[in-house]
Amino acid sequence: MRIVIAGGHGQIALLLERQLSDKGHDPIGIIRNPDQAADLEEAGARALVLDLESTDVDTLAGHLDGADAVVFAAGGGGSSGAERKLTIDRDGAILLADAAEQAGVTRYVMVSAIHTDDFDESRAQLGTDATDAFQVYLRAKSEADADLRARSDLDWTIVRPGTLTDEAPTGLISVGKRLETGSIPRADVATIIATALEEGTAVHTQFETISGEATISDALVAIRY
Repeated sequence: MRIVIAGGHGQIALLLERQLSDKGHDPIGIIRNPDQAADLEEAGARALVLDLESTDVDTLAGHLDGADAVVFAAGGGGSSGAERKLTIDRDGAILLADAAEQAGVTRYVMVSAIHTDDFDESRAQLGTDATDAFQVYLRAKSEADADLRARSDLDWTIVRPGTLTDEAPTGLISVGKRLETGSIPRADVATIIATALEEGTAVHTQFETISGEATISDALVAIRY
């Protein structure tokens, strides 16, 4: 499969690219900084240098020609301001969905975050005295997820992981519509994405996930909501 990954230099994306490449797939990572291309190549991926904040649907759709799936793993980053939470985490995800539809790419996996719908409305608005960048981040993720759920032309999966760690993967997770806060290794999140793509599971599902006791394949097959 040819899989285009937005946010191709992110930690989850690099792990995913290595997994996909090792299994004979063709991962392509979208990056803004050309200096990051070598890291993608080391992970077995090809680099597509493109700024999601300045491109348009037609341009992005052209780069998706021939792809089997897209993954949104981009983000403004912890040090970015509140505004970029919206322009990347929300608008970038929506742009990728628009481009996928235009290019005829039906499979879309979104990397979201646990409890995103719990954002504080009063603190998640730009330009107010109460603006809180983390609350804007949660709002951005929530609104991007809602946009994707409404798209009947896409076979979407929304993965909402708990606190991300750099611990060794266990291959064992819990999934649910709503979970208590917990943690999960980034490598396991990458495996969740790769498994959903390879096995065609968790289509039209949104789920939260943390480390648990079920194998990733079994957990994704069992999702029924």
